[in-house]
Amino acid sequence: MQNKKMKKLALFICISISVSGFSQKKLDKLLKRQNTESTPYISVDALKNIQNNVILLDAREEREFKISHLKDAICVGYDSFNLKKTEVKLPNKEAKIVVYCSLGIRSEDVAEKLKKAGYTNVLNLYGGIFEWKNNDLEVLNSKEKPTDSVHTFSKVWSKWLQKGIKVYD
Repeated sequence: MQNKKMKKLALFICISISVSGFSQKKLDKLLKRQNTESTPYISVDALKNIQNNVILLDAREEREFKISHLKDAICVGYDSFNLKKTEVKLPNKEAKIVVYCSLGIRSEDVAEKLKKAGYTNVLNLYGGIFEWKNNDLEVLNSKEKPTDSVHTFSKVWSKWLQKGIKVYD
């Protein structure tokens, strides 16, 4: 009986690792296809270790940000992104900035605009808020309280969020 349980546990672990690795490869492929990699990525693991020492910019729209965002993030939007307003909020062009969105696609565009404006230390969060939540890390709602809900932009993009409650328009 104990041996059967151990075999089932081992099988479950192997399948979980395989699915996780497969999902990671698919995300790698998507980001290589969508992004130019003009802005260096920062991993979720690396960001969680330095989160208190960076400026976090959320490149999603306000409606997405209100559902959930990373602690201390500033919503700068994507379609609504305004470089002049952002420069007023962030006068130090040498500050370490991490831009994120759902997966890391829109955030690369915003990061590029910041770099062209003279910001020298800009990174793009690999996998965005989806990867953050998929790693069981905390996201906050509009009341700055922990939430499991994540705005996934659309039903199509929601497949990339493996953990949490999917919200889309």
